Amino acid sequence: MHMINRAAPDFTAAAVLPDGTIEENFVLAEVIRDRYAVLFFYPLDFTFVCPTELIAFHRRIPDFERRDTMVIGVSIDSQYSHLAWRNTPVEAGGVGALDYPLVADPSHRIVTAYGVQAATGDVALRASFLIDRAGLIRHQSVNDLPLGRNVDEYLRLIDALQFHEQHGEVCPAGWQSGDPGMRAESEGAARYLREHAARL
Repeated sequence: MHMINRAAPDFTAAAVLPDGTIEENFVLAEVIRDRYAVLFFYPLDFTFVCPTELIAFHRRIPDFERRDTMVIGVSIDSQYSHLAWRNTPVEAGGVGALDYPLVADPSHRIVTAYGVQAATGDVALRASFLIDRAGLIRHQSVNDLPLGRNVDEYLRLIDALQFHEQHGEVCPAGWQSGDPGMRAESEGAARYLREHAARL
């Protein structure tokens, strides 16, 4: 189900915070108020593709912070499983300390609200949601379990959204920060294609 331009479903749940403490009443709407956010779901702690994604998000937290964007991970594991995984060294299959919260969803309430429960019903798919400062979902992507995400793509999408908000122009295929945008009208599209179609 698509959720574009819908309000991101709010939730209150337990979460492990970046300092390793457990917050029993982590409220999404309060935490991300007036900020951008990437909310990402992953299948399970102590698995295979998942730690590569969580570590990739962690290593890019300064890049997200420069864009005033909070990163939040969610799985159906308990907060205690999250904490144990964080306390397991990377060399032993853990994720180590993470500079963003991990939310616990053992009841599957959050997974269900976002429509990303796997067909087996056991876990979440690899789903990601870009939420704007008004709390609206502006991008969503859902991968099957074997397909890891490209974390850098979320940085590009945040840049594109912020460029659009600042300049009112739209971002063509392959747009990167620093590239020209396009006016959302036929002449703007024609001008862009005349000048840049060979690069597409």
